[in-house]
Amino acid sequence: MKAAIVSDIHDNIWNLETILGQIHDSGAEVLLFLGDFCAPFTLAQLAEGFRGPIHVVFGNNDGDTFLISRVAAKHPQVTLHGQLAEIELGGRKVGLNHYPDIARRLAESGAYDAVFSGHDHQRYIHQIGHTLWANPGEVMGRFGQPGFGMWDTETMDFSHVDLAR
Repeated sequence: MKAAIVSDIHDNIWNLETILGQIHDSGAEVLLFLGDFCAPFTLAQLAEGFRGPIHVVFGNNDGDTFLISRVAAKHPQVTLHGQLAEIELGGRKVGLNHYPDIARRLAESGAYDAVFSGHDHQRYIHQIGHTLWANPGEVMGRFGQPGFGMWDTETMDFSHVDLAR
């Protein structure tokens, strides 16, 4: 199963539009969002641009969680998990959290095959024991190259994908 990993949009709907096209072309079957939509309209754009399952954890810049919840309710493929998501994808146990310090501890626990986090807008891939821990970077594009991550649950390969210009 191919999963697109997205974080830290911060209402950059222009970059998001391009990235959603790239995700569509990649054949991703599921999208994991690691927090910081900012405005609820950004979730609407995400949900309208990706028809497969979308799993969401909140970040520190998702201010109106009530309205975000109302937007999510209009899109049956969107699941809001709060601060932590523990899901199974392609037979793999996956943990999602916005914050790297928490995600690192989740990875160190050995309870997951993969853990994904955002927040610091930095791209990285770590292997902690048998657990993959990765950050896709940011969609926003303020602190680094905008883009997203792609993960294959079968091979456990994770790669960073740059925003197409």
